[in-house]
Amino acid sequence: MLPTTSVSSRSQGNGALSPRDAARHTAGAKRYKYLRRLFHFRQMDFEFALWQMLYLFTSPQRVYRNFHYRKQTKDQWARDDPAFLVLLSIWLCVSTVGFGFVLDMGFFETIKLLLWVVFIDCVGVGLLIATLMWFISNKYLVKQQNRDYDVEWGYAFDVHLNAFYPLLVILHFIQLFFINYVIISDSVIGYFVGNTLWLIAIGYYIYVTFLGYSALPFLKNTAILLYPFALLIMLYLISLACGWNFTKMLCSFYKYRVK
Repeated sequence: MLPTTSVSSRSQGNGALSPRDAARHTAGAKRYKYLRRLFHFRQMDFEFALWQMLYLFTSPQRVYRNFHYRKQTKDQWARDDPAFLVLLSIWLCVSTVGFGFVLDMGFFETIKLLLWVVFIDCVGVGLLIATLMWFISNKYLVKQQNRDYDVEWGYAFDVHLNAFYPLLVILHFIQLFFINYVIISDSVIGYFVGNTLWLIAIGYYIYVTFLGYSALPFLKNTAILLYPFALLIMLYLISLACGWNFTKMLCSFYKYRVK
């Protein structure tokens, strides 16, 4: 049964949470519950997480409608089930091993690349982006009349994970089938295909991030999160004109990391 909270227990005249509910819904309590479930696979809903991964490609708005439902039933925007994070980690590991194979890396080089990608590119950069977006949204995007609301850090991290998953699939999986035979060649077709995949992946990241913050009813001016599209398209056109090959740069960077 989903937890429910009566109006009398939630409010104290001025609409604030009672001390009991405030303690129950502190960030620390939510974090403890999330981490505790991380070690209990039977408590995770992997089927629902797979459904979310599918709809992040076909209809990402439906994923964020579920976040609304969670807020109504569990009084939090962020996920309380780490199944999505677990599946994303598996995807990341498998695709990175595939990258190591395509780049003809040895066993230990692939393991080293995997550690770099998981702990630096995914976890480290993800924590940095989530914290930055959490700060910006709470500082500049919260409506004046709704100062009692704020963006949960866990929700900011979830938005990053949602946006990162399509990017991961495009750049770390789909792209693998074209690297050796098309992309890393010195032909125009090579850097056109590679850079176009980068355009789609990063564009999707920007769009899904925008959907995540625009889904919060107490935020304003979220359309500014779409402004990086202009810079992205400009960079894409410049790269084609100059013959830059982003995928070739990435492969060289990965090889440099594992030396």
